[in-house]
Amino acid sequence: MSETVTLSESPLPAARPVTPSTILAEELGELVQQFGAAPGVDRTLLDRLRRARDLAAGLDPYLSECTTPESHALAELARRTRETDWSADRAAGVRLEQEMLSGHVEGQVLKFLLHLSRATHVLEIGMFTGYSALAMAEELSDDGSLTACEIDAEVAAFARQSLDASPAGKRITIEVGPALDTLRRLSARLGPTGDRFDFVFIDADKPGYLDYVDYLLESSLLAPRAVIAVDNTLMQGQPYADGELSTNGAAIAGFNAALTLDPRVEQVLLPLRDGLTLIRRATT
Repeated sequence: MSETVTLSESPLPAARPVTPSTILAEELGELVQQFGAAPGVDRTLLDRLRRARDLAAGLDPYLSECTTPESHALAELARRTRETDWSADRAAGVRLEQEMLSGHVEGQVLKFLLHLSRATHVLEIGMFTGYSALAMAEELSDDGSLTACEIDAEVAAFARQSLDASPAGKRITIEVGPALDTLRRLSARLGPTGDRFDFVFIDADKPGYLDYVDYLLESSLLAPRAVIAVDNTLMQGQPYADGELSTNGAAIAGFNAALTLDPRVEQVLLPLRDGLTLIRRATT
């Protein structure tokens, strides 16, 4: 694969709010401004609004402050992602934006989950610029491996440059192409006796989530005690808040509902960033 990257890297505006807590903080901030500028507003009410805004706005920075710092390699990868213009049309037909980066706290959570599960072989469906892949690879031992599925060859090359700058990057293999095609190839390649995946992280196209989880559960790709972690399962609050659902919002609402009724699995949805659902096969 060519390592030539033509994406434009230049300073860009700060990330927009895309999680329930950051959207809530923005909404409350706008309300504080509007009520603060209006004549005759009750000061007690305005103080309560300010406190609600501060509670929402301060949550993510405080979580980051109290979480183990990211490595230099992860910080540099995040910087490159933030400073790249993702607005151009993609050959793979997928709209990209810097907010797709998993980020510091979620990266550390994934590392913690790998530590707890003692995972050796990891699968990632949807890599983007490689932050979550590198975070997990940093937790793996030298004999561990991570296979990352990415549909966009240019983004995969962008990620490879950052991964190659870290010793942990050598543990990561990138498979370019539609994820289901990759899963089928991996299943055929492993055969009946190959090493199964102990941990799977899914952060790809939301309408494909059900198909990915169903294929994993029905295939021989998963180790007996494997855990599947699925990102963005709160999808900006759309599945539970009143309002019109976007295509992704409807896909996540359907995914969450189907998962809740699936007797094959046990799961928990955590309010981490934009929602993280942990799934395992149901105990019998």
